[in-house]
Amino acid sequence: MAQHVLLSDPRIAAMPVRECDEPLIDLRGEQVIHVDPRLADPAGAYAHVRLGVADRLTGAQTQLPRGLRLLLVEGYRPYALQERYFADWQARMRRIHPDWTRERLRAEAGKFVAPPEVAPHVAGGAVDVTLCTVDGTELPMGAEVNATPPEHGEECYTDAPGISAEARSNRQILIVAMTATGFVNYPTEWWHWSYGDRYWAFAVGAPHARYGPVAMLNGR
Repeated sequence: MAQHVLLSDPRIAAMPVRECDEPLIDLRGEQVIHVDPRLADPAGAYAHVRLGVADRLTGAQTQLPRGLRLLLVEGYRPYALQERYFADWQARMRRIHPDWTRERLRAEAGKFVAPPEVAPHVAGGAVDVTLCTVDGTELPMGAEVNATPPEHGEECYTDAPGISAEARSNRQILIVAMTATGFVNYPTEWWHWSYGDRYWAFAVGAPHARYGPVAMLNGR
């Protein structure tokens, strides 16, 4: 299992990919999963996921208690944007820890931002999701989506001990629904789940990933 393995770990990059060429699907058009606009981009990339991921999200939603829905914050992320995020995170960590080596900076950045070549979002296999009511009101989860150190505490960790009983219960509801349909969680971010990418393949012991970096050109 990959519970304590970071996306910057060489074993993730070493996972082979056999691209299955599934298209990217715009979840806004499907109108099954709530899509939050907070990270909306002009091209609508954030609302896209691979077809197999869309199907599994629909399945995960059926696992939720009555009255609850999945709320997608971000799905697909273009490669260039991931490159910028990763570089910015390393620069921020370098300012805080100027004595760190390049290797440590990369490893620490990999806790919260994936290196572009292995990033699940770039492959269209990852989703950042939370729970909401039918009218879109978000449930308490112990930390906001994307609330990561150093600006925030470590409540973003999926098994963080210092969150309320209500938040822990809500996280467990999300965990049960997402794992039931084949997603794996990245343990430093309770909201990040993926299927078909290199991290997923490593976590479940698959011989290869199904999804590699993909462009929006094959979406529909």
